[in-house]
Amino acid sequence: MKLNDTIIRAYKGEETDYTPAWFMRQAGRSQPEYRKLKEKYSLFEITHRPEVCAYVTRLPVEQYNVDAAILYKDIMSPLPALGVDVEIKSGIGPVIGNPIKTIEDVEKLGRINPEADVPYVLETIRLLTEEQLTVPLIGFSGAPFTLASYLIEGGPSKNYGKTKAFMYANPDAWFALMDKLADMTITYVKAQINAGVKAIQIFDSWVGALNARDYRIYIKPVMTRIFAELQNEEVPLIMFGVGASHLLLEWNDLPLDVIGLDWRTSIKEARELGVTKVLQGNLDPAILLADWDTIEARTKEILDQSMEDGHHVFNLGHGVTPDINPETLRRLSDLIHSYSKR
Repeated sequence: MKLNDTIIRAYKGEETDYTPAWFMRQAGRSQPEYRKLKEKYSLFEITHRPEVCAYVTRLPVEQYNVDAAILYKDIMSPLPALGVDVEIKSGIGPVIGNPIKTIEDVEKLGRINPEADVPYVLETIRLLTEEQLTVPLIGFSGAPFTLASYLIEGGPSKNYGKTKAFMYANPDAWFALMDKLADMTITYVKAQINAGVKAIQIFDSWVGALNARDYRIYIKPVMTRIFAELQNEEVPLIMFGVGASHLLLEWNDLPLDVIGLDWRTSIKEARELGVTKVLQGNLDPAILLADWDTIEARTKEILDQSMEDGHHVFNLGHGVTPDINPETLRRLSDLIHSYSKR
C-alpha cells in the first residue's frame, strides 16, 4: 500500500505539490456514523476496541480526503495506568475521582508500560498503519501542564486557579508531578511511534493560562526534555495550544518541528514575531458554520499566506465542533488542495 507522505514532507520543511491538510477532531462528534456508534459505546469503550477505533480514525480520511489521520483517543487515555481514577462524563469532560492535592499524591502515581497498559491503542495503530491507511497516522499525547490541570482541578476549569496555586505554593510537588507526567509522555509516545505513527502532536491545550515568565520557570524545562528525547525517534514533532500566542517564541526555542496556531494569530503575524518553525493551522472552526462564500474567502486568505510562506500545513485553529456539516469539511479539503496546487 503506497503511502501519500506529502504532509510528512511539509512537516520537514520540504517543498510539496500542494498545501496538505487535516482537521483537529476530524474523527468524532460531527459524523453521523460516529454518533450512531456512541449510542452503543462510550469513548473509552471505543478506544478499547481496535477494530472499532480504527474505523473511527480512518473514516474522515475516506470521507474528507485529508492528508493525515489522527488517532482517535483522548489525552486521558494513558492516565489510568498511573493509578488515576478518570471518567469522561458527557457534557462535562474528564472528571478525576482522586485529584492531586499533596506531594504524597504525586508520589503515589505509577508508571506506564504501554504494551501491558494500553495494548489496544498500539493494536489500533498497527491495524491502521499496516492494513488500512494510505496517508500517515498522527499520534498524540497531552502535555504535562494540561494533564496536571485536570489532575489537580478534578476536571475541566475556566481559570485553573487550583492548578496555579499548587504550582506557586508547592514547587517541589509541582516539579515532581511534571517529571512523572513527562516520563509517561515520553514512554507513551515512543510506543506509538514504534507501533507505526509517522508524526506526533503534543496538546498543551490550556497552557495559555500561564504568562510567559511562569511558562519559562515551571513548564519550559520539562517540555525541552520531552521534545529532546522524542527527537531521537526521527518523526515530526508538533506543538499546539489554545490562546497561547504569547508563548509562540517560547515554543520556537523548543527542539520540535512544527508549531500549531490557533485562529488568533495569522501565519504572517507569527513570522513577524520571529517564529521560524513550520506552521500548522488555523481557520476558526466557527467559520465552518457560515455560508460557503465566507468559508471560501477565509480559507483562501490563509492559503495565500501559506503559499507565500512555503512552510505550512493547513488545519483548523481548534477542533471540529459537533454542529459542523461533514460535507463542509469535504468541500474544504477539496478547496485547499485545488487552490494551493503548485
